[in-house]
Amino acid sequence: LKIWDAETGQETLTLKGHTVLVYSASFSPDGKRIASGSWDNTLKIWDTETGQATLTLKGHTGLVYSVSFSPDGKRIVSGSYDNTLKIWDAETGQETLTLKGHSATVNSVSFSPDGKSIASGSWDKTLKIWDVETGLETLTLKGHTGFVYSVSFSPDGKRIASGSRDTTLKIWDAETGQETLTLTGHLNVVNSAIFSPDGKRIVSGSYDNTLKIW
Repeated sequence: LKIWDAETGQETLTLKGHTVLVYSASFSPDGKRIASGSWDNTLKIWDTETGQATLTLKGHTGLVYSVSFSPDGKRIVSGSYDNTLKIWDAETGQETLTLKGHSATVNSVSFSPDGKSIASGSWDKTLKIWDVETGLETLTLKGHTGFVYSVSFSPDGKRIASGSRDTTLKIWDAETGQETLTLTGHLNVVNSAIFSPDGKRIVSGSYDNTLKIW
C-alpha cells in the first residue's frame, strides 16, 4: 500500500507486509489506521504515521476482496472469496462474527452510517443486509443479472447504490430492499460506485474506462 499527500501528490509512505496482491484498503474514521485486505487471505492494520503493521487478522480461507472500518472505528468488516463476511474487533484483531448466506465471492462490503447494518455485494448477483450485532441476514436484494462488484450506503443511510457486471447501477431502499432506480449508460462492468457527501449524486467507475456522475 502507499500513502500519498493529497495536496502535493507526493508519496509519503510505502506499507509492506502482504505477500501478494492488496485488493482493498480503508482508513479508520480518525485517520490514524488503515485496514487492508489481500489475496494472501489476511487483513492487516497499519499505523498511518509510521507505516508499521500493528495487527494481522487471520480467519478467511480465501482471498480478501473488501474491507471497511465501522463509523466509530471499533469494528472492521471484510468480504472474501470464501463466500463469507467477517466482523473483527479493530483494537484486538479478534474475529467476532462470521456472516454466512452468500453462495459466491463477497466482493464488496459497506457499513451503514449509524454502524448498525452492513451491506454486501456478491458474485451470486445479490446484495444482502446484515445486522452488525447478531450477524443475522435481514434482507436479500435481487435484481442484478451479473456479479455485484460494489455497494455503498447513502450518507443518510436510507439508500444503497450497487454496481454490477451487468453494466448497470441500481439504487435500493435500505429499509425495504426494494429497487428504486436502474442507471444505464456504462458499456462494461461497473466496478465502483459511491454517493457524494450530500447524497445527491453518485460517481461510478467502469471497465469501459470512464467515470460517470449521476
